[in-house]
Amino acid sequence: MTRIPFGPALSRRSVLRLGAGASAGIALAPLTGCAGPTGAPGPGAISLGLNRSLVSLDNKLNQFDAAVTVQRAVRQALTRIGKGLRPELVLADRFEMTGPTAWTVRLRQGARYSDGTPVTVKDVSTALRMYAGVNGSFIVGLFPEMPTVEPVDERTFRLHTKRPVPILDQLMANILISPAARNRPEELSGGVGSGPYVVSSANSGTGEYTLEANPRYWGRRPTVDRVRVRFVPEESSRVVAVRSGELDVIDTITPDSAEQLKGLPGVRLDRTSGTRVNQLFFNFRKPRGHPLADARVREALSYAIDGEALVRDVLTGSAQQAEGVIPLALKGSVRTGRYVHDPGKARKRLAALGASDLKVKIIWESGEFPADTSVMEAVLEMLRAVGVRATLQQFEPGGDIQQWRQGRRGDWDVLGNGFSVPTGHASTSLQGMYGGTAEKEQTRDTYQGYVFPRIAARLADASAETDEKTRNTKLAAVQQQIWDTRPCLWAFVPDVVLARRTRVRDVRLLQLNSYDLAAVRLEG
Repeated sequence: MTRIPFGPALSRRSVLRLGAGASAGIALAPLTGCAGPTGAPGPGAISLGLNRSLVSLDNKLNQFDAAVTVQRAVRQALTRIGKGLRPELVLADRFEMTGPTAWTVRLRQGARYSDGTPVTVKDVSTALRMYAGVNGSFIVGLFPEMPTVEPVDERTFRLHTKRPVPILDQLMANILISPAARNRPEELSGGVGSGPYVVSSANSGTGEYTLEANPRYWGRRPTVDRVRVRFVPEESSRVVAVRSGELDVIDTITPDSAEQLKGLPGVRLDRTSGTRVNQLFFNFRKPRGHPLADARVREALSYAIDGEALVRDVLTGSAQQAEGVIPLALKGSVRTGRYVHDPGKARKRLAALGASDLKVKIIWESGEFPADTSVMEAVLEMLRAVGVRATLQQFEPGGDIQQWRQGRRGDWDVLGNGFSVPTGHASTSLQGMYGGTAEKEQTRDTYQGYVFPRIAARLADASAETDEKTRNTKLAAVQQQIWDTRPCLWAFVPDVVLARRTRVRDVRLLQLNSYDLAAVRLEG
C-alpha cells in the first residue's frame, strides 16, 4: 500500500498539464535509462510483458484481461468469446439450448489434458462446484445462478437452471475445466490443463511463467514453441523492452506510450473498441444519513468532474466518456445519460444538500487503467475546486485492496477500478455490478455494496427473458433506473491497445482485450 505525497494545492489546469506531462515523462525516461527487462526471447519463443502480476493460471478469483490470454493457453472452457463477441466452441462440440431452463452439451471427441487423460463430464460438474465454493469470486458474480449438471452419457450432459439463462453458453466461456480429482475451491497455481501449452516453470510471486507447447494437445499444435510471461509493472520498462526486442507483446498501454511507439520500425500497434468500463465508483456501504448515501449528493459531486478535459488532456483522446452504466459496445446496452461538467452547479447542489464540507477518500490499485495516477490527481483537484476535501490512496498490485473493496480493512468513498465483461453481453455486466442482493452482501460478494432490491429483481427478470427483443427492452429500462441511482462519480471506456514486434503475426486482438495465443505466429 502506498500513499501519494502531495505538496501545495495546484490548479486544475496545471494538474491536467502535469498529468499529461507526467505520462509523457514516464514514457520518455527509459530511452536514456537501463531499467528494461533482461533477456531477449530465443528462437521459436515469444515474450509477453504484463502490467499486472499473474498470480495464478486459474481464474476463480482473478480476472484481468491480459491474464485471460495466458490462462486460456493452459486451461480451457467449453466455449470462448471470439470475433464480434460471438460464442465459439472449444472443449464442447455442441452447446445448444434445448429447453427454457436446459442446455444440452457434448464434449469434443478426443479432448484431453496434458497428462493424456480425457476431459470428462465429472470435470465440468466439479469445476462448477469449485467456482461456487470460493469466496469473493469475480466469475461467480457474473452468473444469475450456477447451473447443475445432469450426465447423459460419457460425453453428453445437460446444464439445468431454475430460471432461464439465455446466455449460458457465453457465461460458461469463463469456467476453466481441470481434472476433477485435482480441482479445489481455490485458485490453482499450476497443474494439468487441456490447452495448447503446459507450464514448464512458474513463480507466482514474481508473476513469471514459462509455457511450452503441449505435445499431447488435442487440437492444432501452436506454431510458437515457448512463451515467456513476465510481470513488468513499470510501463516505461515495458515500452523500452518492446522497442529493443526484449519483449514481443505488451498490452494495456497508455495513450502517451502508444503515441511514442506509433510508426517505429519493428513495432506495430493493434487497436479496437473496448468493452471494459473504467469508473470512479461510489462506496454503497455508507450508513443511512451519510451524505454519500444520498443519490442527490452523488449526482452533485459528478458535476465537479470535467470529463471532456480528462479525455482530451490526460487520456489524449484514446477513450470515450461513458454515456450509460455499461459500455455501448456490449449487446443490449443503451445510452442513459451524459456526465456534465458544471462546477457552479456542484457547489450550489452540495450547499443545498448540507454537504458543503464533504470529505472524499479515493482509492485505487496501480495499473487499474491507463494513466490512472494522472486521472486521479486531476480528479482530486477538480473536487477541491468545488470545496470538497479529497484525498487519494494508491495500492500496489498484489496488495490488499480487495479487502478494502469488501469493507474489511478500512473506509473509503470512491474506488477507481475497471469492470471487464467477459461475455460481451450487457446482462452479464449489469448482473455483475448491479445485481447485488442482501444475501450476497452478507459475504461481501456485491459490487462495492450496491444493493437495490427493486433493481436486482427487474434485472433478474430481464436477464431470464428468452425472447431477445423483449429482453433488450427490459434491459434498457433497468439501465435507466441504475443510472438514476448515480453509481459513479465519473466513468469512461478506453480503446483496447496492444503493441507488438512485427515478427509476431496473427495476433487477432479481440474487443475483450485478449487473443488466442495458440494462433500467434513468429517470422524471423
